[in-house]
Amino acid sequence: MAVRMVLVGARGRMGSRIDALSEGDRELVIVTRVSRANPLKSRLSHGACGVVVDFSSPEGCSEAIAIARETGAALLVGTTGLGDDRRAALQGLAKTNAVLLAPNTSLGVAVTRRLARIAAELLGPAGWRVDLVESHHDRKKDAPSGTAIALADEVRAGGISLENERIHAIRAGDTVGEHELRFAGPGERIQIVHEAQSRDLFALGALRAARWLDGRAPGWYTMDDVLAG
Repeated sequence: MAVRMVLVGARGRMGSRIDALSEGDRELVIVTRVSRANPLKSRLSHGACGVVVDFSSPEGCSEAIAIARETGAALLVGTTGLGDDRRAALQGLAKTNAVLLAPNTSLGVAVTRRLARIAAELLGPAGWRVDLVESHHDRKKDAPSGTAIALADEVRAGGISLENERIHAIRAGDTVGEHELRFAGPGERIQIVHEAQSRDLFALGALRAARWLDGRAPGWYTMDDVLAG
């Protein structure tokens, strides 16, 4: 049976690509599309969908949380720039619904995050400094990006400090997304780079995550779980 999905932010850059690519996906069907131009006019019944996918705005994320709560559906949030209040709301929802917060739905980025922690663990803090450079199109509002913050967290978890002032954000042109970690030590440097060449890779990752998330037990999930699954 196909996964029934509600798409919040359906007319945005990411939402429109998810919508277009889902047309060839026999395992998934979008039952409702929500956007600023097409708000939800009536509430959905419990069981009306299996997964809510949100690529909208912080305000749109609140709507996605409400839809997931009333339908009992799993929730995939790809919206970035969320404040503490909405993160707390997501944590609360995870007690009754499956919630996957993914600032980046690329499987390649999930691998890059894992490599960042491994590198930090193996190198250790003695004599090594890390810089993180991220580039996006000039319409992206949050800086640093959610992906950059997640990569920085992995480096710190691996045992090397990465101060906020060593995270460099560039907003220019039509760059889809580039993230580079530079580990610099005595006489040598290691670079870990992920470059997104098309938004389709994020849309395809989101569709894969939505299929994986459907029917999951309540809890807090990440793209690492999708990668492992």
